[in-house]
Amino acid sequence: MLGRQLAKIGEGVLRGSTASPVPFLPAGPSLVLRDVFANPDSSITDITARTGLPQSYVSESVARLREQGIVETAADPADGRRTLVRVSARHPRTVAAKGSAPADAALAEALGEPADGAAVTEIIGTLTTLAARLRPDAPGPIRRQLDQAQLDQALRDP
Repeated sequence: MLGRQLAKIGEGVLRGSTASPVPFLPAGPSLVLRDVFANPDSSITDITARTGLPQSYVSESVARLREQGIVETAADPADGRRTLVRVSARHPRTVAAKGSAPADAALAEALGEPADGAAVTEIIGTLTTLAARLRPDAPGPIRRQLDQAQLDQALRDP
């Protein structure tokens, strides 16, 4: 129950965030994006096979994600008829910026407490400690790509 409540508060913050021009994604395009994160340079056919979504829906989702600057497409050098899909270079930076949106005010509102109150400060401290202790030992593919994008950016802009 706690997890669902916190997820709901967090989703509300992210949807309302002005830190990023990327809108909330419906389930289908979100599934396609997760697959592309885990399997860069995949063809539409490969994504279709892994997600189980219809090919036309995957193609439409990729086109929508490309219009939003989330993914990039290119012709397969080995077979120009195939389209390869990868996460755009700028998207991990956008996700990192959006993911850092503070949820303090939303949490305070959900608790019915003033944002600068001691109860909210205490709960945020407890949640921060809990999040640090529950962090996985090895990051998943999305976290690895975000970390790599941050490293690449730091090397470009010393």
